Amino acid sequence: MSTSQPEESRSADDRATPDALLHIHPESGVAPEDLVLATGRDITPANLEWARRKLETEGPIAIEKLLP
Repeated sequence: MSTSQPEESRSADDRATPDALLHIHPESGVAPEDLVLATGRDITPANLEWARRKLETEGPIAIEKLLP
């Protein structure tokens, strides 16, 4: 039994987000808060520090590695 619905029966909120909208352009800047939120974590001082270190070592492309 399939749980998928035909495209025309889905609501506007139920459609997949286009890939181009999910990914950012790293040259536009990535804040530590962005990186923390992309991991699904809460914004805490420890998580922000982790994100700052990750951005320092990997650069803004770090967020692309976390997004589908």
